[in-house]
Amino acid sequence: MAGFVLAGVTVVAAEEPDAVREAWRALPPGAALVILTPAAADALGQVLVESTRPLTVVMPS
Repeated sequence: MAGFVLAGVTVVAAEEPDAVREAWRALPPGAALVILTPAAADALGQVLVESTRPLTVVMPS
């Protein structure tokens, strides 16, 4: 994650499913891209399917 920070990306680490869902709800309105781990994507579940914004990418495991 340090590489993302060096590139000027805002990084929000959330380890537990509840923390992932809270971080998703707290995204700023201007967020354009969210890069997720497979576990974070699983925690968000249907929310990702129903959401059109922000753009999401799941990193390979």
